[in-house]
Amino acid sequence: MTTRTRAPGEGCVKDYETKQGVRWFYKCMVPDPVSGEMKQKMKRGFTSKTAAAKALREVLSKVDSGTYAEPSKVTFGAYLTDWLDGLRLKPSTMSSYRKNVRLHIAPYLGSIPLSAITGPKLTALYRTLETSGRKDSTPGGLKARTVLYVHTIAHKALKDAVNADMLMINPADKAKPPTAAEARAPEMKTWSADEVRSFLGWSKTSGDPDWVAWTLAAVTGCRRGELLAIRWKDVDLDADRLSIRRAVSVIKHHGAHEELIEGTTKSGKSRVVDLDPKTVTLLKTYRTERGEISLTLRSAEALVFGTVDGTWRHPERFSRSWREAVAKYNRAHPDALLPVIHLHEIRHTSATLMLVAGEHPKVVSERIGHAKTSITLDIYSHAVPSLQRDAANRLGSVIHGAA
Repeated sequence: MTTRTRAPGEGCVKDYETKQGVRWFYKCMVPDPVSGEMKQKMKRGFTSKTAAAKALREVLSKVDSGTYAEPSKVTFGAYLTDWLDGLRLKPSTMSSYRKNVRLHIAPYLGSIPLSAITGPKLTALYRTLETSGRKDSTPGGLKARTVLYVHTIAHKALKDAVNADMLMINPADKAKPPTAAEARAPEMKTWSADEVRSFLGWSKTSGDPDWVAWTLAAVTGCRRGELLAIRWKDVDLDADRLSIRRAVSVIKHHGAHEELIEGTTKSGKSRVVDLDPKTVTLLKTYRTERGEISLTLRSAEALVFGTVDGTWRHPERFSRSWREAVAKYNRAHPDALLPVIHLHEIRHTSATLMLVAGEHPKVVSERIGHAKTSITLDIYSHAVPSLQRDAANRLGSVIHGAA
């Protein structure tokens, strides 16, 4: 009988005595993550020879395929700190990532070695966040949509750890975050054309100082931050068009003050929006009125909807002004209350009204600044069921002939 001799690098499995009984270990050669040279690796603690041999085969298979990565000894929290420092994202996105890591990941998993993070550990974290994850004065858990966002951050961080050869697999692939259905955004609320006209007419006659801003938001569908970043040089009152090039956002630093910054639009791209004649006339009058306060407020570089000091208005306080205006309208019209909607839902209203009026989805997508027409269709198709009916009627007329 011939005894097979192991070739160098194939490793070995052996037993050893402990107080708890016989245990097994394996030894083999693996590449050093820094130098790339082969070094000996040994792992103890297996309760059977079979388990040790299986683990050895898995390691050797990864070595042969070039996918072996030495488990990192760094903690998940320390890794996340370095990972965040190395990201190149928009300041607002970076602020959001840091806040969610600080509040919703590090306190629970930060002290665990990166190599010990598993799918079940992440799943348990998500369930904890859903039941008791709030960090403000309100008891209870986070919304499924927020927890799914936490999972998105964790998944990206761990994917980058795999790419850096700090992990062999991404444990977030094995986790079970809230489903897309569970994390679906609340159903949007919009106003009808009559409700928009009624509110804007009241806003003008009541002396609401922001009625021009509300009007421009309605006719362009631009985002709050984009609206607050418009300068007079972006408004071509001769060509009847508006260029949307940038947006204002709030950055909240942990343990420090808030900061307003001006960056790119959400898509990172500029867009040009045509304006109707009445809106152009309104903006011409408004610019004259701003100039009567101070000539600098009508200069090309001046913010259209800035403060009287020429600085950006705080986006969250701007939204508060909207809520107060809607509440004031409803107090003045107790028999014809408007649905209470957020400022962002005026954007939804604008898009919906354009689609209902028969505008092509691509045109609507370009005006409101979606990266793809498919995004517009996904968001608004359920809000305008009449589009399907109109399409069916038009196609029927083509095929069957006019009634």
